[in-house]
Amino acid sequence: MAVGGHDAKVGAGVAQFCIAIYGGYFGGGIGFLMLAALTAAGLAIRNANASKNVLAGVMNASAVVIFAFSPQVHWLQCGVACVAAALGGMVGGHLVSRVNQKVLRGAAVAIGVALTIGLFLHAP
Repeated sequence: MAVGGHDAKVGAGVAQFCIAIYGGYFGGGIGFLMLAALTAAGLAIRNANASKNVLAGVMNASAVVIFAFSPQVHWLQCGVACVAAALGGMVGGHLVSRVNQKVLRGAAVAIGVALTIGLFLHAP
């Protein structure tokens, strides 16, 4: 199978759908999961990062529509988190174009491995 072929695109679509279901409810680690799926499908890390941001925005907007009708939502905290996420997205989007692609990929893998080990060792 060639990188970026039809099978890779279908696989990436299925993976993104599963990530969106998980991410719409929980959200933890979806950035790493999305980057892994998109780069495995053949996208360059910068293109995968931009696609990840758009997909995460759509996923979160869909979740907001569902959760908006829940009486358990704390809207003040949601507003603060929304502003912080928007600012982080703008700063991150600006900084990603200045970082070496190989260094960025290595850092993403290292952080993912460290988080996995840390969460495994300190599981409740």
